[in-house]
Amino acid sequence: MTDTRRRVKVYTLNEDRQWDDRGTGHVSSGYVERLKGMSLLVRAESDGSLLLESKINPNTAYQKQQDTLIVWSEAENYDLALSFQEKAGCDEIWEKICQVQGKDPSVDITQDLVDESEEERFDDMSSPGLELPSCDLSRLEEIAELVASSLPSPLRREKLALALENEGYIKKLLEIFHVCEDLENIEGLHHLYEIIKGIFLLNRTALFEVMFSEECIMDVIGCLEYDPSLSQSRKHREFLTKTAKFKEVIPISDPELKQKIHQTYRVQYIQDMVLPTPSVFEENMLSTLHSFIFFNKVEIVGMLQEDEKFLTELFAQLTDEATDEEKRQELVNFLKEFCAFSQTLQPQNRDAFFKTLSNMGILPALEVILGMDDAQVRSAATDIFSYLVEYNPSMVREFVMQEAQQNDDDILLINLIIEHMICDTDPELGGAVQLMGLLRTLVDPENMLATANKTEKTEFLGFFYKHCMHVLTAPLLANTTEDKPSKDDFQTAQLLALILELLTFCVEHHTYHIKNYIINKDILRRVLVLMASKHAFLALCALRFKRKIIGLKDEFYNRYIMKSFLFEPVVKAFLNNGSRYNLMNSAIIEMFEFIRVEDIKSLTAHVIENYWKALEDVDYVQTFKGLKLRFEQQRERQDNPKLDSMRSILRNHRYRRDARTLEDEEEMWFNTDEDDMEDGEAVVPPSDKTKNDDDIMDPISKFMERKKLKESEEKEVLLKTNLSGRQSPSFKLSFSGGTKTNLTSQSSASNLPGSPGSPGSPGSPGSPGSVSKSTSQMAAITTKLALLLEA
Repeated sequence: MTDTRRRVKVYTLNEDRQWDDRGTGHVSSGYVERLKGMSLLVRAESDGSLLLESKINPNTAYQKQQDTLIVWSEAENYDLALSFQEKAGCDEIWEKICQVQGKDPSVDITQDLVDESEEERFDDMSSPGLELPSCDLSRLEEIAELVASSLPSPLRREKLALALENEGYIKKLLEIFHVCEDLENIEGLHHLYEIIKGIFLLNRTALFEVMFSEECIMDVIGCLEYDPSLSQSRKHREFLTKTAKFKEVIPISDPELKQKIHQTYRVQYIQDMVLPTPSVFEENMLSTLHSFIFFNKVEIVGMLQEDEKFLTELFAQLTDEATDEEKRQELVNFLKEFCAFSQTLQPQNRDAFFKTLSNMGILPALEVILGMDDAQVRSAATDIFSYLVEYNPSMVREFVMQEAQQNDDDILLINLIIEHMICDTDPELGGAVQLMGLLRTLVDPENMLATANKTEKTEFLGFFYKHCMHVLTAPLLANTTEDKPSKDDFQTAQLLALILELLTFCVEHHTYHIKNYIINKDILRRVLVLMASKHAFLALCALRFKRKIIGLKDEFYNRYIMKSFLFEPVVKAFLNNGSRYNLMNSAIIEMFEFIRVEDIKSLTAHVIENYWKALEDVDYVQTFKGLKLRFEQQRERQDNPKLDSMRSILRNHRYRRDARTLEDEEEMWFNTDEDDMEDGEAVVPPSDKTKNDDDIMDPISKFMERKKLKESEEKEVLLKTNLSGRQSPSFKLSFSGGTKTNLTSQSSASNLPGSPGSPGSPGSPGSPGSVSKSTSQMAAITTKLALLLEA
């Protein structure tokens, strides 16, 4: 069964009030004769065995939780739950249950949850509150059982929470905690752990406010140290009071703000370290705890943001040269945490937050910090910079363009970022990858603004290519001065791959800016030196860069490639790769196939004229033979423009079948004089099927004779041109054992059954090379004539 909507996990509640996973399967509903009613069926996805068969009882209380859970009780002590993979599946089964019980599917509970057994346990359920046992050491076990039994039912949780609030019960429990610790009553401490954990799962803000108050929170954490499942108690209070130190990098004068920071840290510690990891059913019960932390952080950010004296002092010390390194590191870490807190703000509040930081001079401060030697400080500054770029890249771009008018290129903020990327000492270049992502965001035209009086794209890209691009490409240019990379270690290769990734992005998105830069600085030739790298990923990055350029089908790029013979490194790499079938082989063939399919005439002619001898024996794909065919067709059209125009006329006329057109075509046919035929024009009227075969083949014979004569003349002209000193590629092709020329095996291998060169292979237009040239040409012309006759 592949329907993920119906995919569920089946859970049962054990004696310890813990949910046991009974297996994963697919749920359905249907009438079961044995149970005499509509039932829920779950079959295991592994072997199809029956995991659950439960009749939908009209009086059973079903409860839907968290959009993907359905919980109910089959008997007094047998609770079941289905956890759905998708909300849609949960909704579908919930509608079936509600349909059987005659309930509206919009409800989350189908029945009144109070049954007789509950009435026996709670003396007066109709009262607004709930009478709790007296808070005594001797009754802790009873209290723990009451709390645990109340958790499955929302109504019972509500009444228990109200009772705890109204009677000030939590403070009484914490007083008993001190007594138990003094007496070393481990059993009582274990009960208190269960009680306090249960109170957390009641999910009530009013209770949290009591528990997290200054006078109670450390005692609450103390209760949670005595987990009965652990052999020894934890030392959470010792860590919070002795190990964890609160540092005021700038003195905080507001006592309320200081108390809020302490409280948030401790509650976050409880959530992350003290409370056990919640199960799938308990997770939603702690939603109020998450909200408590969230709103505390919002409040802290707001109070700090409004304290102008505090922020002014912060940025003043950050940029002051007299500030010692340890102090500056603390300031930067504080600012980083401050920005991280801001991610919890609503969009409008976050706008105000970053605007405040911008007005305070956060970008000039970051520029100063990034120019320092301390790696930890620079790392934290980079994280802060990433928050700013992700929030508002236009703000960062505006700043760097303004500072360019006053400062040298070396100290520009964006150039500092590039230098840190280049100089990353991490062997895995983790920081460089992060910085490259930020640079990509900054140079991405998709997030640049266009207004009535200026275009950010034009201004910023002009600035970037003038002031920054030379810094980015410096490692590439320094490493490609020879025929192979001067440094080819792994870390250098990784860095160059990152730079190439960004340059490839620029080729795709920056049009004329990057085009001018590549052509004027001869960047592509330098990039292709990396094809000789021993690291395959770097060679493939260089190839991808060239492929992206060719994919633009821009004649400026094409002329640059042809003038500099920039297919030479690619062909070399292809031949050196030999007969290995790998990513390099496939990527190079795909590039030539693109040129063939897109019929890029200038590149087709360049490749065939200069590299055909090296590639003609590659017959396991038809790409190169297809390129040769394209080239020959192109030459034929150039040499016989009249033939090309006549073919165009015939192609256009094939689809016009009215009577008047037929008459015009016949008249054109009979008026064609023999001289036109002599010039290679084999014109056949599409509608005339009564012509004699000899009449048709006669002009074809004449055409073939003239074509052979022309080919011999062309060879003589080419020979003379080569002798007259035409520029040619400067490399010598080195053939490996798998690529040696074998003229005799070409035709035989191409006709083997199932061989790559056999007729009908993908990408093999007529499988050139499997028959002689004159035969293939005759077959091509005959096929064209046949098509015309059938039309």
